Amino acid sequence: MAVTRITGIPSKKQQEFFDSRAKYTAYGGARGGGKSWALRRKLVGLCLRYPGIKCLIVRRSYPELVGNHVHPFLSEYGALIKYSENEKRMLFHNGSSIKLGYCSSDRDTLRYQGQEYDIIAIDEATQLSEYQYSIFSACLRGVGAFPRRIYLTCNPGGVGHAWVKRLFIDKVYREGENAEDYNFVQSLVYDNPTLMEAAPDYVKQLEALPDKLKKAWLFGMWDVFEGQFFPEFDPSFHVADISSVVCEDYFIAIDYGFDMLAALLIGYDGDGNLYVLDELCRPGLTLSEAAGAVASLASERCVRFAVASPDLWNRRQDSGKSGFEIMSAVPGMPMLIRADNRRVAGWRALRNMLGARDKGTIKISPACSELIRSLPALLCDKRVPDDASGEPHEITHAPEALRYAVMSRLPQTEVNNDFKIGKRRTFASDYLK
Repeated sequence: MAVTRITGIPSKKQQEFFDSRAKYTAYGGARGGGKSWALRRKLVGLCLRYPGIKCLIVRRSYPELVGNHVHPFLSEYGALIKYSENEKRMLFHNGSSIKLGYCSSDRDTLRYQGQEYDIIAIDEATQLSEYQYSIFSACLRGVGAFPRRIYLTCNPGGVGHAWVKRLFIDKVYREGENAEDYNFVQSLVYDNPTLMEAAPDYVKQLEALPDKLKKAWLFGMWDVFEGQFFPEFDPSFHVADISSVVCEDYFIAIDYGFDMLAALLIGYDGDGNLYVLDELCRPGLTLSEAAGAVASLASERCVRFAVASPDLWNRRQDSGKSGFEIMSAVPGMPMLIRADNRRVAGWRALRNMLGARDKGTIKISPACSELIRSLPALLCDKRVPDDASGEPHEITHAPEALRYAVMSRLPQTEVNNDFKIGKRRTFASDYLK
């Protein structure tokens, strides 16, 4: 049997990545850690070891895939590979293959539904949404006696920041996700001796970056990254045990959708501080079920009202009733008040409170895990920098509810054009004297 030798010596962190047998292994976390080389070497090693294995490598766009992987694949392993541009596939003499994939939009995922791969490699995984990742994950199956694993490379930031951080950094798992299936190997530029020696100027460039970028790109910190909407959020300050805080009054802030109900139990004091005491984040609830859940949350305190998005006052075609009417009919549901839902003004007010360190700030109970996870993961909207992006949608619900809460504490001195329909509407701030 012929022996194929490939050159190159992995770093200690790259070797740790090679040795991982977890079903899902993520590698990287910072710039210059040698992610791309390690991913290619891992795929080639698997293809040589397991004749007939089917691999898929994915990047956000095909040009990125060609520039970052196809050309290096052919340069490093050209003697082992037969490349077919038409099929977008690299073939090995033993029947193994690496399919080239990309996913620049949700529509691109349609071509992968129903396909089967033994190994899936996702390069720059934080550039894919959780939905897109789930489609590729569903392709991990087959009948041969091969290992079935997903390998990911990643840096902080991007539309997929939240789900990658949840799974591999925070290790917060949902039903059906097993902790032992996930492994994260962090590699910094300092762990890549080849790059340190070959490009010392690159390392100096990373070290000279502004503080926020340096934390993300050089040190791989997942709480600070480029494009983050709320860099003011500091868990060491904003998250605290507030169970003994005495509040003047309490209310609930609601962001409702069938995909997710987010309800926050909030108190406030005479210094203008808001205290997020508890949260309820639950998907798949009808309006009546959501109202029952909010009523249960409200039973913990003497809650004066619940502030919610104005779209609850729109009539539903199916029932002819508004969400306001349906929820208000549920016993124990607090009085519903229409929120001021101006986005830019609301986010700006929330940003000001997060930036305050004396009076007029926000404190969040550790029990509010969804809000704590979502706030720092919000991204800037690419078209409107002063607005938060609506993607990834799954992390927007709890922050939206907090935005309604903050706006409810601002004086409503004049009618906003968004709500001017015949006569002045009632706002939550009218009830907070």
